[in-house]
Amino acid sequence: MGRRPHPKNQQGQKSPFPRLYGRHAVFAALDNPERSFRKLWLTPQTAKTLELPPGLQVQYGDDHDLGRLCPPDAPHQGYVLEVEPLENVWLGDILKDADDGDNRPIIVLDQVTDPHNVGALMRSALAFNARAIVTQDRHSPAESGVLARSASGALEALPWVRVVNLARALGEIGEAGFWRIALDGEAPDDLETALGSCQPALVLGSEGEGLRHLTIENCDQLARLPISGVESLNVSNAAAIALYACARRRL
Repeated sequence: MGRRPHPKNQQGQKSPFPRLYGRHAVFAALDNPERSFRKLWLTPQTAKTLELPPGLQVQYGDDHDLGRLCPPDAPHQGYVLEVEPLENVWLGDILKDADDGDNRPIIVLDQVTDPHNVGALMRSALAFNARAIVTQDRHSPAESGVLARSASGALEALPWVRVVNLARALGEIGEAGFWRIALDGEAPDDLETALGSCQPALVLGSEGEGLRHLTIENCDQLARLPISGVESLNVSNAAAIALYACARRRL
């Protein structure tokens, strides 16, 4: 795939490079052929649990030593891996691979900035076989240990497209034949009705701000989830329900 490096650094760390922590996130990164490693920290106990890639710099320490490399109280489980950021996936590569009859969804996020939410959403997207996740570069979290742990390995497997202009990206997605469905609790149609047999791009906004007006203007339809008793759901929960609705059509 044609890719370009993403310049963002992880916030809150002395290193300008992302540090992944926890067994799932570190093992998934080590298994990813697209990932470049810088340094791995292990405890003497965890060093016995994996076969190290040749040439990888390894340093050993106790739990306290590794904890100093991570955010406060981060559950590193004895694994910390410093990596190069993944290269960004071009939107055109995702769209040109959209074959006729393949109606797997694309997920588009508008100003969803919490790394826990984006990581959890990635996990659901991978579980339900989404094609890719698309975010705006200026309004999305940096690649980080927090995001990677929430994604539980999905960061390494799900294509992540970062774009400069979300409205323009939605235009390209529509031109490629996707039906752009914006999730809105006030929409007249429910999601199942809106999906029909289309090739969907599910567009979700942040809990607080919701979808921007320009984003809605570049969608084909508004749809709501069939929920009651609450005004809205966490964006990662809403995405999981929407992805399940898409997956049901393929069963």
